[in-house]
Amino acid sequence: MKTKKIFLLIIALLTCSFEYSNAQTEDGEIKSFVKSLLNDISFSGQWFLSYQSGRVKGVSDNEFLLKRGYITFNKRFNEQLSARITQDVNVDREGDGEGDIEIRLKYGFLRYQFNGGNLFYKPYIEFGMVSRPWIDFEQSINRYRVQGTMFLERNGIYSSADYGLSFVTLLGGELDEDYQKNVSRSFPGKYGSFAIGIYNGGGYHAIEKNENKMIDGRLSIRPAPEIIPGLQFSFAGAYGKGNVGSSPEYKTIAGILSYENRIIDLTGTYYSGTGFEDGSQLDSRGKPPSNNGYSFFADFNIPKTPLNLIGRYDNFTSDSGIFKSKSERFILGFAYYFFGENKIIVDYDRVKRNFTAGKDDYVFEIAVEVRY
Repeated sequence: MKTKKIFLLIIALLTCSFEYSNAQTEDGEIKSFVKSLLNDISFSGQWFLSYQSGRVKGVSDNEFLLKRGYITFNKRFNEQLSARITQDVNVDREGDGEGDIEIRLKYGFLRYQFNGGNLFYKPYIEFGMVSRPWIDFEQSINRYRVQGTMFLERNGIYSSADYGLSFVTLLGGELDEDYQKNVSRSFPGKYGSFAIGIYNGGGYHAIEKNENKMIDGRLSIRPAPEIIPGLQFSFAGAYGKGNVGSSPEYKTIAGILSYENRIIDLTGTYYSGTGFEDGSQLDSRGKPPSNNGYSFFADFNIPKTPLNLIGRYDNFTSDSGIFKSKSERFILGFAYYFFGENKIIVDYDRVKRNFTAGKDDYVFEIAVEVRY
């Protein structure tokens, strides 16, 4: 009888030991899984803080404000697969929440990096809330998003991000390390770069209001990478429907000349197209307007100083056949760089609409861009 009790006690002890060991194993696996998720995660932020004084659409403006903020998390699963989430922080300027700080998703995608070859070098695809082909490229040359949006985005032609699928690749290898270190690490393809994708078409700030998709692409060519590596010819185009239920025609094509070196960055853009991305400004028959415009941008570094002088001129015309609207924008300013890409910018932005005297919008601004 005693032997039986001892045997049963041993069985009970072994069972408890096994269950405890198994629990420890499961707990260890959970900890290991959580640890693997937290490994290779990077965090960064970008903030645009500003003081502005001026007049916008006939209303005087004088305020300190948060223009924009971005909080980004990147996760690398392995050499090929990674993920990114970027939260867009801004001030709600309408509705019941007017004045509140609101957060929305700017980017949220998976990226798969291919091995590539001599022609398509370091190609990758992105799926989710992704970068659109043109604005991402332009902002790698014009580094003053803190001042405001780029020419085509500001006029309602392009969005910087959208729901969809993108393919991006460098062409023919990479430029040397000296160029990337001293001029730009963005899109350093030796012979240029290429991007194309299919998107909802309303931008990251809008829901899909029809069943149409937009095709959007960019091709950038460096004609003489060994002699003038900073010179590029770019072509951008999009075709789809405006993001409203009636699905009006939307198409755009733009040609861009850009040049970058250690001292000066220059861009010249010519655009022609039909309609706006959001499907707005239709005539009484539901037809979209014809649009065209051009823009010039210059960024000059005063040698051996952290000071840059910047200037930009935009000219945009929209013609519905019944009403024609025109605008000119002049931007002048200077920037002081500190700790890398952090900067303080003082600028003056003036807009003349329909060339009517006395009704110009203008803003004097002191802004700070903080990166970490």
